[in-house]
Amino acid sequence: MYTLKGMVADRDGGWLHMTLRDPYEDHQLRFDQHPRPYRAVDALRLEALLRRLTDEGRPRLLGDPEWVGRAAASLAGGKNRWVTGGSLEQAVAEALEAAGTGSS
Repeated sequence: MYTLKGMVADRDGGWLHMTLRDPYEDHQLRFDQHPRPYRAVDALRLEALLRRLTDEGRPRLLGDPEWVGRAAASLAGGKNRWVTGGSLEQAVAEALEAAGTGSS
């Protein structure tokens, strides 16, 4: 699958390139344990969630595996509808509501 930023998934799994921390550390986050291939819309929803958490100063939630599981389950659900800014924002808002505030 491809997004505007390049390939994010193939038959063996997928990956996201990200820069973490200060000083900056470049990492490749692999995801290959899912029972089915990821859809491009799933990767775009994840990117929108990461952007929103970063913009709101809440990336710490990504360190809570239970929270991430609830958010990811919400993001992966639903139809493969038209991907617009509004539909991504709606999916992220629903995922944040489903995941709650986190345990930390």
